[in-house]
Amino acid sequence: MNLDGLDGFTIEVPSWAYGNSGTRFKVFTTQGVPRNPYEKISDAAQVHRVTGLASRVSLHIPWDVVDDWSDLRAHAEKLGVSIGAINSNLFQEDEYRLGSLCHPDAAVRDKAVAHHLRCLDVMRQTGSTDLKIWLPDGLNYPGQDSLRGRQERLAGSLRRIYDAMDGDQRMLLEYKLFEPAFYSMDIPDWGTSLLHCLALGERATVVLDTGHHAPSTNIEFIVMQLLRQNRLGAFDFNSRFYADDDLIVGSADPFQLFRILSEIVAAGAHRPESKVNFMLDQCHNIEEKIPGQIRSVLNVEQALAKALLIDQEKLAAAQRAGDVLGANAILMDAYETDVRGALADRREARGLPRDPVAAFQSSGYAETAAAERVGGTQASWGA
Repeated sequence: MNLDGLDGFTIEVPSWAYGNSGTRFKVFTTQGVPRNPYEKISDAAQVHRVTGLASRVSLHIPWDVVDDWSDLRAHAEKLGVSIGAINSNLFQEDEYRLGSLCHPDAAVRDKAVAHHLRCLDVMRQTGSTDLKIWLPDGLNYPGQDSLRGRQERLAGSLRRIYDAMDGDQRMLLEYKLFEPAFYSMDIPDWGTSLLHCLALGERATVVLDTGHHAPSTNIEFIVMQLLRQNRLGAFDFNSRFYADDDLIVGSADPFQLFRILSEIVAAGAHRPESKVNFMLDQCHNIEEKIPGQIRSVLNVEQALAKALLIDQEKLAAAQRAGDVLGANAILMDAYETDVRGALADRREARGLPRDPVAAFQSSGYAETAAAERVGGTQASWGA
């Protein structure tokens, strides 16, 4: 079983996944939850230690603000990880009630743009090259504001941010079908995100969050189209049953994850040189945080391994011949292959534990963290 295509493949984990999270109704607390960005990165480093796959940590501004960014960067590097994408927060300020980058008031838009300029400075100090923007702007009622006017304001705001970027920095522009607005989001779909990226320039790319689509959306089709245009900048991997549930990736529909990664492999986009950033965006509401991230990373690795087993030459031949069932069988043969043993062997050969979840649980890290992190304020939504 040839899994050489996994060489160099990495997954970025989010700092916020290690804090307390919940729903609109309740945020549950857990012993040993980090109290600051340093402890979040320490927890994230545990995922990389047992999987060898999670070498970068996304930060969220202002949740992860520190006094000395170079010190935080050094802390991460000492633990064998690096700072990944910098995520901007536009959904917790009172001024953003009617929008941020799309707000009718120019002063509010100026504030939102200034926040992103601060994020660019954080990137310079931490070594990050990706600015990730998820825009919560939108409308709840018809007539509340001009749909076209908001797009024009958004284009102007994004232009100011893009023009302030350094030559090695990218903008990753995310979309979401609904929530927090319910009549119209200002970036509701991949097409809207792509249009803005094409207008901005080649360093503006689309972020595809697997939980941000209408039910039954063919996400792998979107992946293919964005790859055709060389505009797929990043994934936010998670899973959902109903809406944007942010569950462990692959938990609801592992076959969908496989189909997505099949398109990735077909285009060679799993390789580091593609510059597609594979990230997790999850909140572990009732499960343990670190094991939840470990399981997520392993689920992506397993789906990618299966996608790598697809015989591309035979598949292409069956497709050319119009062999409908034969082509489907080639795909299904790869999906139904049990790769767990091969992946465990591969980890062992690289000096990693065969069972990363068991290795973490037996390490004593969680117990030590719970004992040492008594006092202070645990990281949580809004922390």
